[in-house]
Amino acid sequence: MKKTMIAFMSFFFIHIPFSSSVQAAPGVSAHSAVLMEAESGRVLYEKNPHEQRSIASITKILTAIVAIEYGKLDDEVTISERAERIGGSSIYLEKGETVKLKDLLYGLMLRSGNDAAIAISEHIGGSVEGFVHIMNEKAKWIGMNHSHFANPHGLDQENHYSTAYDMALLMRYAIKNDTFRKIAGTVSYQSESETYPWRNKNKLLTRYYEYCTGGKTGFTSQAGRTLVSSAEKENMKLIMVTLNASDDWNDHRNIYEWAYETFDLIKIGAKGELTIPLPDGKTVEGFRPHAVYVPLSEKEEHEITNRILIDENFADKRNSVIGKQVFQLEGDTIAESNIWFQPKESGKTSWIDRVKSIFLQMIGVL
Repeated sequence: MKKTMIAFMSFFFIHIPFSSSVQAAPGVSAHSAVLMEAESGRVLYEKNPHEQRSIASITKILTAIVAIEYGKLDDEVTISERAERIGGSSIYLEKGETVKLKDLLYGLMLRSGNDAAIAISEHIGGSVEGFVHIMNEKAKWIGMNHSHFANPHGLDQENHYSTAYDMALLMRYAIKNDTFRKIAGTVSYQSESETYPWRNKNKLLTRYYEYCTGGKTGFTSQAGRTLVSSAEKENMKLIMVTLNASDDWNDHRNIYEWAYETFDLIKIGAKGELTIPLPDGKTVEGFRPHAVYVPLSEKEEHEITNRILIDENFADKRNSVIGKQVFQLEGDTIAESNIWFQPKESGKTSWIDRVKSIFLQMIGVL
């Protein structure tokens, strides 16, 4: 085992398919669908998850998170003719007016404004084409390996596609951002440049499902109805994606209810100190900086197995990685957690170790 491989992050979760040991989920109208638990990344339901399809305006999730990360909410954006003239859904921007980036983001996510998407992309990327390049680089970084974006709004265009699984990965990433989460979960917003408030088009949030926390709708003649949503109930956060679904509101609500009845978020690895046996019969003291939680059915909870893989080349010093603990269900890896070296205290801690400890706590490792 190479140390560079296991020291990549504190803990890492791997996608595994829907388990046959769980009570069958209700059917969906969607051509493609994925239900993912947000913390662990475990897929609890899937239907054609990796099939590449047109995705319509759920594209704007990526547009929004890129703009939030690269721009400033108080930026003044001047509206171009290209933004004013784009077709489809609109917040009726006019050439030459200036609008805050914050207002454009709400118009993008709540009202699905294609004109807002163009204005945002020109402001952040220098041009629509420059912004699209950033979108694709961000998608690769997130791990959206079966996606490609050709525009920031989602209107049908050649080489503009994604998958249900990739869009779940995107939403999982985006909702970790406080600003995105707030915008996507807003029911109604009053823009400084408008005389009336914008109401969110996501009826799962505004009307149909009380545990919905946000999302984005989409529709084109080629893509059909597309929907990405998030929900939270009893401390378990879920993400649902449907592509080309004639009954998407019920698809999401029914799958969510099935999941909350079937699974609980279970701690399978405690935070804290661990005594690790070594191949030579000795032991080494380690610690896990974060507890490991995974959604499991009642039956699955009793079937989890685990093993610890030791990096034979680990450095015998504080804050190095010993190896990792691998958790499995029915032979499939469901979660992995790095184990860090923690020597027993012998006397006073050096000032260097104290500085290192403070730094690691600041960045969330300790």
